[in-house]
Amino acid sequence: MSPLLLVTLCVSGLYGWVAWRLQRTPPAASVRWLLPLALLAHGALIYQSVLGQGDIRLGFGNSLSTILWLTALTYWLSSHGAPLARLQSWVSGLAALSVLAMAFITATHVIPNSQALALRAHLVVSFLAYGLLAVAALHAVLMTMLEKQLHRGASLRNGAPPLLTLEAMLFQTIGVGFVLLTLAVFSGVFFSEALFGTPLQFSHKVVFAILSWLVFGGLLIGRHFRGWRGRTALVWTITGFTLLLLAYLGTQFVLEVLLGR
Repeated sequence: MSPLLLVTLCVSGLYGWVAWRLQRTPPAASVRWLLPLALLAHGALIYQSVLGQGDIRLGFGNSLSTILWLTALTYWLSSHGAPLARLQSWVSGLAALSVLAMAFITATHVIPNSQALALRAHLVVSFLAYGLLAVAALHAVLMTMLEKQLHRGASLRNGAPPLLTLEAMLFQTIGVGFVLLTLAVFSGVFFSEALFGTPLQFSHKVVFAILSWLVFGGLLIGRHFRGWRGRTALVWTITGFTLLLLAYLGTQFVLEVLLGR
C-alpha cells in the first residue's frame, strides 16, 4: 500500500469516526479537535491532487472531494453559533466518501490557461458557491425531516434550534451562495474567451448552471416580496442545487466515469 493511499484511508476513517461520534447525545468532546484535523489533512490531499504538479488538474474525483471539503469547512466555520450535530454528521460522512472518491477515481485533465489569476479566481468562486449551496441543500433536507418530526408530535432532538432559526440560517447561506454563483456564472458567460480561451458555447453545463442561478434568484425574490418559507422554500432550494449538481459534477461523472473520456 502506498503512503498516499494510507493517508487517504486514514483521513476518510477520521471523518467517518467524527460522523459516528456526532450521532451521540451530546456529541463527543474530541470531535472539536478531530474534525479540524480531518479538514486540514483533507485540504492537503486536495492541494496535492489539484495543484501538486504546478498547473490545475481537475476530474470527477478531486472535484467532488474539493466541493465536499469546502462544504465541511464552511459548515464547521459557520456553525459555532448554532451547532447542529446531525447536519455536521452528514457532512462529515459525505466528506469521508469524497476522500475515497479522490483516491479511486483518479482521472484528471489539465485546465487550459490555469496559470492565469482570473481563471483561478473564477474556479475558487465557483467551488465556494458549490460548497455553500451544498450546505443549504443539506440544511433544507434536514429541515424537511425536522418538520415531519414535529408534525408527528415528537420533540426536536440533538439540541436542534427552532425551525425559524434554521430557516434564517438557510436563507443567509443561500444569499451568500447566490452572490458567489452570480459571479461564477456571469464571469463564465461574459468572459469565457478570456478565461478559457474559447468563445462561449451553450452546452448542457452552461444551461444547467444558468437554470440553477434562475431558481435560486427566484427563491430569494419570492422570499423578499412574497414571504416564501417552509416547504416552498425547501423545494426550490433542493431543485436549485440539483440543477447545479447536474451542471458540473453530473457532466464530469458521465464523461469520465461512465464514458471513460
